[in-house]
Order: sequence, then C-alpha cells, then structure tokens
Amino acid sequence: MKDYITIIGGGLAGSEAAYQIAKRNIKVKLYEMKPIKYSPAHSNKDLAEIVCSNSFKSNLLTNACGLLKEELRKLDSLLIRMADETSVAAGQALAVDREIFSKKVTETIENNPLIEIIHEEVTDVSKMTEEGIVIIATGPLTSEALAKQIANMTGEDKLYFYDAAAPIISKDSIDFNIAFYGDRYREEKKKYETEEEWKKRLKEQEGKEQSYINLPMNKEEYENFWNELVNSEVVTLHDFEKREIFEGCMPIEIMAKRGIDTLRFGPLKPVGFDDPRTVRRPYAVVQLRQDDKQASIYNMVGFQTNLKYGEQKRVFSMIPGLKNAEFVKYGVMHRNTYINSSKLLDETYCLKTNPNIFFAGQITGVEGYVESISSGMLAALNACAKLKDENEIIFPETTVIGALAKYISTPNERFQPMNANFGILPELKGKKIKDKKLRYQELANRSLKNLEERL
Repeated sequence: MKDYITIIGGGLAGSEAAYQIAKRNIKVKLYEMKPIKYSPAHSNKDLAEIVCSNSFKSNLLTNACGLLKEELRKLDSLLIRMADETSVAAGQALAVDREIFSKKVTETIENNPLIEIIHEEVTDVSKMTEEGIVIIATGPLTSEALAKQIANMTGEDKLYFYDAAAPIISKDSIDFNIAFYGDRYREEKKKYETEEEWKKRLKEQEGKEQSYINLPMNKEEYENFWNELVNSEVVTLHDFEKREIFEGCMPIEIMAKRGIDTLRFGPLKPVGFDDPRTVRRPYAVVQLRQDDKQASIYNMVGFQTNLKYGEQKRVFSMIPGLKNAEFVKYGVMHRNTYINSSKLLDETYCLKTNPNIFFAGQITGVEGYVESISSGMLAALNACAKLKDENEIIFPETTVIGALAKYISTPNERFQPMNANFGILPELKGKKIKDKKLRYQELANRSLKNLEERL
C-alpha cells in the first residue's frame, strides 16, 4: 500500500481532511481541478471556496451547529480555526470574510511540506484505490465523468440527484391541542355505535408513536395560508439548475398557483380524516411523516419548496399546530449529487465494499459547511487509522459529529441529506425537560462531556 493518502476535492471537507492527515505525519496528495476547470457554481481559485452564504450558522451551544463547531474546536479543526480568525460581525452567528477565509486555508495547506496539491481533474479513481487509500470529497457538483464512475463503483444505477426536499420539524414544537396522529382512514366513525365511543378511541390514540401527524385546516385557515403561499418570495436558481430541478418534482408554491383548490386535491386532501375537535372532515389536512427512528423529527409531506428560508418560517407557521414550529431543516431545491450513504458507508465514512475508499463532504449526505468539515475530519482520522493498521475511530452518538456519522450510515429507505440538529441525538436518559433551551443545553453538556471522555 502507498505511504500517502489521496484526497480528491479541495473544498471544505477535502481541505480539513488534508490538514488532519498531515498533522499525523502522513503524506497527502490533494487533487483539485481548479483553476484548470471550474464547476458551474465556483469561481475562486483557492481551496475551501464558500459558494453560497458566508455564514457558518450559530455559535450558541443551544444550537446543534454551534455545538458541532465547539466539538470541532476541541478536535483542532483547521477550518473552524480559520473561520474564527476571519470572522465578521454577525451577532450570535459565525460569519466569515469568504475571500480571506479561503486564502488563509489555501496558504496553510500549500505551506505544509507533507501535502502535495495537484491541479488536475480526476475522472478515474480505480487505479488509485487499488494502490492506496482514497478520500473522495468532490462535493454536490461532482463532475459528470467521476459521478458515473462512482455510481458504477458503488453498484448504484446513478447517484442521487437531490432536486427537492420538504422542511423537517421537531415533534416537540408541534401543538397537539390541534394536531393528531394517524394514517389516512385510520379510524372510521361508522365502526362505532355512538359518537362518544368513536371520540374515546381517537383520544386513546393521541400520544402514540405513529408514522403520521395530521394538521387539520378549516376553510378560512386554508385560504389565508394559500394566499400567503402564492405571494411568497422564492430563491433564484442558478441557470444550470433551472434545467433540471422541476422534472417530476413540483414545488408546492408552483402547484398552489394552479388554482386555490389544487392543494386540496393534492398533498393537502382531507379525504380519510376526521378532525377530533369537530368530529367532521376538515377542509384541508397537512400531513407530517416520521423522519427518524426516535420519532423526534417529522417531514412535511408534499412540501418540497423553493421559498426563501424566512418565508418558509413565516408561511408554514400559519398552518394550525405549527405556530411555534421549530424547523430542524428548511425545504431546499437545488442540484446536489450524493451517494446513498445509508446503504453504502459505515460510521467511519468508509465504503463497506472497499476499505480503501472513504467519502467526505456533501456527497455523503451531510448538508452544510460545518457538517462537511466534520465529515472530512472523521474520514481523515479513519483513513489514517487504516493506513497505520489501528482501530477505527467512532465518536459517541451523543456528540453531533458522532450522530451525523450514525445518521448517514443507518439504513433508511427515505435517506436524504441532513444538517446538524438535536433531533438526531439520543434523548436525555431519565430526564424530561420541557423548556427547549434548557434541554438543548443539557444535550450540549452531555455531548462535550462525552467528547472529552473519548479524547
């Protein structure tokens, strides 16, 4: 086996991986196709280019991404350190001067004698993986030639093209004075001799962990919601995305513009439900589908959207039962190439069918700057362990870095990319803390304590 580790891709994950490997006195060959070739979304010749927002999100420990940053600081993340050093005023968030940030990361990588940067597009990794360990960190805009090879290598017909996804909501933030559990046609009134018996049965079902939560709307609530939805602001797509996004995946705001009743005959159809409060069929029903084994986060069924995040919060909070909704993840629509990690990778980001291949970054299904950095670090640590024939490194699932690795490697038929959020962490044992901030603080305390113990 070669005495160096190859990394393909010099984005956030690839740059972090290169630093962590070199820190452990192992040589790195880092392939980055810029400035020879640029993806449709990139323009800066430097490594670790930030394409979209310059924000790394909240620094607060009561925010899952803020906690993940603190975990990475304790693990000596180069990129989080560079972000701290190049930060600009952004309140409680960590935002950076993107040009200076990328430049400083590039200078650090370039000046490390153990790292060789090769500006070349990689279209064939087969020989590399036969001779040594490779980390593929090519991001959501992986070139077509390499994407095809990865698809063949993983035994998939194609990589997943993440055209659209609906928002995901924390169950704890849903108002169950309005919401109720149950599948469509779950209980038919005609089965019961009296209305009292039927209401009693519905009451018995409340609080049980079922796969769907339903949010009933009356005519006035629905029409107010529809009016705001069709007049909301949307995100402007890149030209290269516009050609791909809407094939077979209609944004809910576009669907709504086809007519005021279109949603009521589509994803919000009320057929098969009775509102326990009125014992009548509601005018419309929004369904939330369980999105994790713990039943702590729920997906808004049929709500793939291109609305701006602030608009999603404003408009979707108008839905009865979601007035105080906590959005674990907002809906997104963009091109995003990723592998079915829940089937293909283990908790070390290693390909199950080939121990010489690791993946890192958004191609694994972690979504976000800090999440990509964390995957790059963990993939690098385990690539080093593999080269040195040492034990694999797995962080506790009570930490965000460990929970993300667990999420992407846990079998899931509806696998989709995920940001850091408290919903993927195990619940606190023996504690029921109603106050959200206090509960998140306890989860953060546990995470940092467990991380220290692991170190």
